[in-house]
Amino acid sequence: MIDALRRRLTRPADLLPLAIFRIGFGVLMLFSALRFTTLGWIDAFYIAPGYHFSYFGFDWVRPLPPAGMYAAFAILAGCATLIALGLFYRAAIVTFFVLFTYVELIDLAYYLNHYYFISVMSLLMTVLPLNRTLSLDARWRPELRASTAPAWMVAAPRIMLGLVYVYAGIAKLNPDWLIDAQPLRIWLRASAGMPVIGPLFDQPWIAHAMSWAGAAFDLTIPFWLSWRRSRPLAYLVVIGFHTMTGLLFPIGVFPWVMIACTLVFFGADDWRWLFARIGRTLPTADPTRAVRPARWIAPAVALFFAWQVLMPLRHWLYPGNYLWTNEGFRFAWHVMLVEKNGAVTFRVEDPATDRFWIVYPSDYLTRVQEHQMSFQPDMIAQFARFLADEYAPVCGCEPAVYADTHVSMNGRPGQPIVDSGRDLSRVRRSLLSADWIVPLATD
Repeated sequence: MIDALRRRLTRPADLLPLAIFRIGFGVLMLFSALRFTTLGWIDAFYIAPGYHFSYFGFDWVRPLPPAGMYAAFAILAGCATLIALGLFYRAAIVTFFVLFTYVELIDLAYYLNHYYFISVMSLLMTVLPLNRTLSLDARWRPELRASTAPAWMVAAPRIMLGLVYVYAGIAKLNPDWLIDAQPLRIWLRASAGMPVIGPLFDQPWIAHAMSWAGAAFDLTIPFWLSWRRSRPLAYLVVIGFHTMTGLLFPIGVFPWVMIACTLVFFGADDWRWLFARIGRTLPTADPTRAVRPARWIAPAVALFFAWQVLMPLRHWLYPGNYLWTNEGFRFAWHVMLVEKNGAVTFRVEDPATDRFWIVYPSDYLTRVQEHQMSFQPDMIAQFARFLADEYAPVCGCEPAVYADTHVSMNGRPGQPIVDSGRDLSRVRRSLLSADWIVPLATD
């Protein structure tokens, strides 16, 4: 059995799907970089804020000066163009991965699942032979040309996409999503004013139907895409599903990223048939031109996927409802699971004199940062430590910082999310469970 699996993974597979995937990925990333620039988000997210929330272990990551941030996005756009063209591909994809990940590590407040997806996918792409056909590298350097590679290399992006979908589906198997149809019920009612279909969103059964359909879609779509007979219809469902979510919900370019990336499930014969229909001919596979990857690449990819399988499971190590505590929530494909709104004020106290100051986050943070912090305990504690440093010269000592919070999740009544009697400036950042988070009242 092991020998059969090894033969299946190492048999020659056509590289054409990887080349198409590379082109689509590059075009989409170029669009994303230009979108950030034209919408003014470089300034709004990375230059204007006076404070940035850091990821655990990445406190040292800081934004560049204004000219540097604009240069970073210009380089990202240039790398995306080179990726699409397959020109200087290896240098372009490595630079893109490093620079894109750096930008996303600048501020925790802007975390989105699709940004994380782009980082991990671009990391995987650094070791795959995506430029060996349909590329300028292959045209100008004939020694690079290849038609086939071990099947596991062609399957790697498909497996990564499958993990995203399946974990997103598993995460939806919870009472809020399946029984209460939350948060879809809240979000759909907000879209009830849409022409034609808007009135339907006021109907409770619509939210329930879409919740169950969403879970079923995520759990099964990788398998329908993997079966050749169902693949065309499955891809039409992918387009319809993600287009609807993109139009109804403000989740950025994630729907379009998934629509573009799932093209990798189509095989080489599918692409040749399609291009023949429009009068174009794609190169046929030449078995004598095969990629022979370095010996270290297969173990590295295996470790990569082991990490991707285990990382989304870590929330089981924490007590309570992870949708509430946020412990283990990020980097786990928990997509569209929660609607949280909060309000928080801070009380900075001088322990020697009993003097205190009420601090409103809006005095220091942008609207996006304040909103994201208001319901995420680790960000609340991080900002409390910042305020302790800010007020230390004022009181001539190490002040205590307390947070008064009020958070509602998925339509529940609001409640505190952190212990208002705990000095958060003394809380140490850790991967362990936080005992200062107030459990969800309905748990």
